[in-house]
Amino acid sequence: MKVKRPIFWDSFNFISLLLLPFSLITIIFNFFKSLSPKKYFKIKTICVGNIYLGGTGKTPLVLKVNDMLKYKFKTVFIKKKYIDQIDEQNILSKYGNLICLSFRDIALRIAERKKYQLAILDDGLQDKSLNYDISIACFNSSELVGNGLVLPAGPLRERITNILNYDLAFLNGEKNNKSFEKTLKRLNPNLKIFRAKYTPKNLESFKFKNNFLVFSGIGNPLEFQQTLKKYNFKIKKIITFPDHYKYKNSDINNIKNMAKSNKLKIITTEKDYNRLSNIQKKNIQFLKIGLKIEKEKEFKNFLLKKL
Repeated sequence: MKVKRPIFWDSFNFISLLLLPFSLITIIFNFFKSLSPKKYFKIKTICVGNIYLGGTGKTPLVLKVNDMLKYKFKTVFIKKKYIDQIDEQNILSKYGNLICLSFRDIALRIAERKKYQLAILDDGLQDKSLNYDISIACFNSSELVGNGLVLPAGPLRERITNILNYDLAFLNGEKNNKSFEKTLKRLNPNLKIFRAKYTPKNLESFKFKNNFLVFSGIGNPLEFQQTLKKYNFKIKKIITFPDHYKYKNSDINNIKNMAKSNKLKIITTEKDYNRLSNIQKKNIQFLKIGLKIEKEKEFKNFLLKKL
């Protein structure tokens, strides 16, 4: 879904008030989805999803979980096939086995036939027809739940009270939000909460004496920009596009011309880089991002115990 987050999602205001009746439609639709009969699978399943729309660190956490468990289980990534999410599909297939189909249940059945032992799903919490062994809801530590309203009046795919249905919550990013953690625990006393920060994995590829132009088309570009500043990148110009934006040659040419005229090097995200053609990639670098999990051993032990 190509989304550039509306400003009114950050707080309750007149526009969000006008859209509340449409949010009621989303809530009713979600209610009927929750009544779907569950499909169960022999393969173990971990679903990493979100309630807030986009930019919560799902894919980095999926990759991290795979790294933690691939030595104990024969793992496979499962992702629903969307034409505008080729970037995420390419990243997953780069770091592991991927089954990407229009229906997750069919993908899981195929994974079973291929004798995989653990399926790690990138997204899928809102697919109420599937039973997961472990369900993880990701939040961006800066955005949290925005104005707390459901789409389209707010950024939530479902009501925050639905956290009751999940096993873990991850707060990804730089900020610590104790009050939000208390809110989640009040809604779900059994919820395990973990925090993680984004960490670059290819800093040696960059010369820090250079000045940079940053462009991105991701769910939360601000978090990416903050990570760059944290690691002392000299950012002089910033250009943002909608999430999963498909770059035209004219877009990239404009970026390169602007960088050349201002004597800047160009940097983007790994996801954005994977949406570029080989010609477009010339003279563009990407920052490879991973997650550093606080209490990682405790998190791993929890997963192994549940599986």
